[in-house]
Amino acid sequence: MELEEAINKRQSIRFYQKKRIGNKKIEELVKAAIRAPNANGLENWFFVIYNSNEAREKIQELLIHSHIDYYREIGISNEKMDKLEKKFKEGMYSAPCYVAVFIDKNSKVLKDKKYEELEMHWAIESAAMAIENLMLKAVELGLGTCYIGVANFTYFENEIKKMAGLGKNYQLVGLISIGYPKKERKPRKRRKRLEEITKFV
Repeated sequence: MELEEAINKRQSIRFYQKKRIGNKKIEELVKAAIRAPNANGLENWFFVIYNSNEAREKIQELLIHSHIDYYREIGISNEKMDKLEKKFKEGMYSAPCYVAVFIDKNSKVLKDKKYEELEMHWAIESAAMAIENLMLKAVELGLGTCYIGVANFTYFENEIKKMAGLGKNYQLVGLISIGYPKKERKPRKRRKRLEEITKFV
């Protein structure tokens, strides 16, 4: 598969087949992820694979709770909330595997405290690039992925850190659901034209 094809096929997949993913494929995803550029060559990312039944069930419970909190916060109607709950009952985000990408806040090069925010910025950028590598590799392997933003709610992050036995020095950058898509991929076009988001200087 050519890179352009993988880029154009990638989309957020929210419904998955119940088929499990072998450890070899998961390792291929992580190997692709860690080929990403990383600030200062620190490689201060850490990948936690949640694929046991117990871990997946706990994450699915957290996803329902956090999505409800999110949509209440943005003020959607009760009717839309009912539709959301129905989608969860139908299996939305119920994936055979979740990968959480953390950064180690203690891993840094610049020791002066005035650079703490900058070092954090670099670390998050590095982990985000690793996530994109992982997602593109997933397309090549016939897998679907979705970046789940609500996992960054404090109570969600604390729970999945506890599940993995991680300390306070770890910060979650992203939780990715992974599985075989239930339906055929139909990537949507971007809303904004290239001219709207590009400027040559």
